[in-house]
Amino acid sequence: MLLEHMPTGRPCNDPPKEYCAAMFTIEHEFDASVITLVDEGKSPLREDVVVQAFASVITIEQWDPRTDTVSKISLSPEQLRDLTIALNLPEGIYRTDPES
Repeated sequence: MLLEHMPTGRPCNDPPKEYCAAMFTIEHEFDASVITLVDEGKSPLREDVVVQAFASVITIEQWDPRTDTVSKISLSPEQLRDLTIALNLPEGIYRTDPES
């Protein structure tokens, strides 16, 4: 399966397997990079997730139709780094190296 680069319609040759069947957009704005994740999985589908990466904070937002509000989480760059690392580790208590 090819990963299509939607704006130009050019397929990316041999994408990593984890990118197949994913739908997302990436936009680079003046002060942030904005990634929108679209749920195309099995029902029930969830609302789009919008990740905005600024220099000092990363925000994650998702519309909640039950409350008719946007839920928002703010992470520091260090918290995002730790989350990225933690997603691939087994249960346990960890402390990352402050220099990493």
